[in-house]
Amino acid sequence: MAFGRLTWERLAAAGQAYLARRWQRLLALRQHLRLSEDAIHIALAVAIGLVAGLTNFVFFGATELIKWLTLNRLGDLTEIAEGLGPWTRLAGPALGGLVAGLALHWGLRVVGTQGSTNLLEVVVAGDGRLPFRTTGIKSLSSLISIATGASIGREGSLIQLSATFASQGGQRLRWPPYRLRLMVACGAAAGMAAAYNAPIAGAVFAAQIVLGNFAMNLFAPLVCASVSAAVVSRSFFGIEPWYTVPDFNFTSLTQLPWFVVLGAASGTLGALFLKMLRWGETLFDRTGWPIHIRLAAAGLVVGSLAIQVPEVWGNGYVVTSRILGDEGIYSTLFVLALLGAKLVATALTVGAGTVGGVFTPTLFLGAAMGSLFGHGLHALGMADALPAGAFALVGMGSVLAATTRSPLLAMIIVFEISLNYSLMPALMLACAVGTLVGRSLHPASVYTEPLQRKGLFVETESARLGAAIERTVGDLMLAPVAPVRETTPLQEIGKRFLTIPNNYLPVVDARQRLVGVVSLHDLKGHLNAGEELRAVIALDIMRPPPPCLTPNQRLQDALPVLLSSEMRNVPVVNNLFEFRLTGALSRGEALRLFTDAIAARQAARD
Repeated sequence: MAFGRLTWERLAAAGQAYLARRWQRLLALRQHLRLSEDAIHIALAVAIGLVAGLTNFVFFGATELIKWLTLNRLGDLTEIAEGLGPWTRLAGPALGGLVAGLALHWGLRVVGTQGSTNLLEVVVAGDGRLPFRTTGIKSLSSLISIATGASIGREGSLIQLSATFASQGGQRLRWPPYRLRLMVACGAAAGMAAAYNAPIAGAVFAAQIVLGNFAMNLFAPLVCASVSAAVVSRSFFGIEPWYTVPDFNFTSLTQLPWFVVLGAASGTLGALFLKMLRWGETLFDRTGWPIHIRLAAAGLVVGSLAIQVPEVWGNGYVVTSRILGDEGIYSTLFVLALLGAKLVATALTVGAGTVGGVFTPTLFLGAAMGSLFGHGLHALGMADALPAGAFALVGMGSVLAATTRSPLLAMIIVFEISLNYSLMPALMLACAVGTLVGRSLHPASVYTEPLQRKGLFVETESARLGAAIERTVGDLMLAPVAPVRETTPLQEIGKRFLTIPNNYLPVVDARQRLVGVVSLHDLKGHLNAGEELRAVIALDIMRPPPPCLTPNQRLQDALPVLLSSEMRNVPVVNNLFEFRLTGALSRGEALRLFTDAIAARQAARD
């Protein structure tokens, strides 16, 4: 027995000696095997893309199931509406809106108050946390609305679901805010790519619209998420282009001026569409009706229009295909009436609060505008070499550019959904003109206007050279220092300071708004207190809130706050109006970046 014990002790000693000699080599090997942060982000992005592709398939199947249960038919809603009687066309969207509204009304009451579901808001002014239960209720409502004829697109819900799944995974793994925000953007990119089979457009959408940053460490994960989502979707739905345009060759310089005019007209239509969306929202807000009555009323208007124009049902995919094909199915006057009806139907549907997207309806409006423009030129004996479908395709991109303020995104997605490269020069020109005209008539985009109404400033472009690669506070933001409530006793505050390295503790109210800070230095005046110490709470000793940062601030703009702050971790709030505590920025880390940048610039000069 003693011999065995001695043998084990010798073996253990020998093992310890071996490890002592080899530990440096083992540490180096571990360092080589450890994945870099960029590699981790790419692996996560691929997984998010796979989930988004499957989500697209499930969402499509659920929509078809609801169509079969409610209308006893499958397929595109326009074709379904054309085969129904006038009373069914009227009742379908109205009853669907009522049920979808009730799902929202009761569902949101059951889940209670959660955080914002606006993915742009949680990226621009938040920590990347999207609530799952609220998103689930809204997605159910969206499914019902889409399947019963609402004038809305399904891409919005797909993007939201994909981004929420990404955010929820990160929350469960306790990822820091900067990674959560990136993963939300990856979910948005994957949702867009899966919805339109457009991986390039998905990545550009997330980089430009969601993150506002094309830095490679951010763009590479977006690309990976988009590619994996698109490939998964293709395995279910094939690789055929969404829209088909008649063959033609665009080679004449003299044809370009027509597309400048079309771009200006598209910019005007895009601004009008945005104003009508705002008008529809204002109209329903003034009524004071509950959400289910609002959605039912909007559905009733869509149904009333569908009695004469059944093409207003749904997102308009089939109608857009017919317009692009230029097969003579619709007369010019009917396309004009259809354009007006779709404008009204979509504005009221969105204004009422229906959950969904306006991307595909915008493409519909652009195709109708382009078709009218092309047929008008043909009626005047001009531009006969170009089919009206060519003008319709360019109109799709230019109206989209006018509403999103992103000509690059519009060019890419129109190319990807049509696979027509011949019109790219004309498309580029019209998108640029449409964006400039639309911006001059309506400054906010379809994505930034809701945020601006909340007091959030969204900087989408900058005159500074290299603004696309500048880092923001949100890129470096950490989880906030765990706050205390206003009513926290002084004894508990003292115990908290003993367990953390921070010299300040943030104080928040019941709504997580930053109302002040408690300094470690301020506790010294209460060290000799007796029984009266029990009556002292955070509200009695806290200081007013210090200058704070917001996630969308450029680091360069945050420099004055960083230099003047006495805090190791400067508080980050969602915006300077609500002042809800969102995160913290390490003052030392941020200043180190400035020091490194200055040193690098000085070295380059030397």
